[in-house]
Amino acid sequence: MTNTDFKPIVYLKENCPFCLKVRLFLLEAGLTPDVEVHDFAPGTEQEDLIRAELLPHLDRVSFPSAQLARGRYVSESDDIVAFLAAKAGRNPSDMPVYRNYVDGAFAMAMALWKENRELKKAASAA
Repeated sequence: MTNTDFKPIVYLKENCPFCLKVRLFLLEAGLTPDVEVHDFAPGTEQEDLIRAELLPHLDRVSFPSAQLARGRYVSESDDIVAFLAAKAGRNPSDMPVYRNYVDGAFAMAMALWKENRELKKAASAA
């Protein structure tokens, strides 16, 4: 099997906003047949197995993660989307469902997460 025969593998954790971003891109771009998706629930044995599989290849295991080509692993949702979009000739900014999520619910969730982090930091300093 050659590198051109390699099917990218994407690891997606349930209830993860970053994983949902990748999943929405895959669905809207019509790439689900071209990508192997490994879904898992947090705290399961399957998660432990996936983490053990990824550990030798990533500085820090987080999700989503992907093996985009043989031996090329990444764990940033934007990097995963950019690679797959370029490979498929798709522009994520032209994808309304993906953009709606990224610019709407995802952006709001990240703003709230940052605000929560700052409030916890301030509370622990008090």
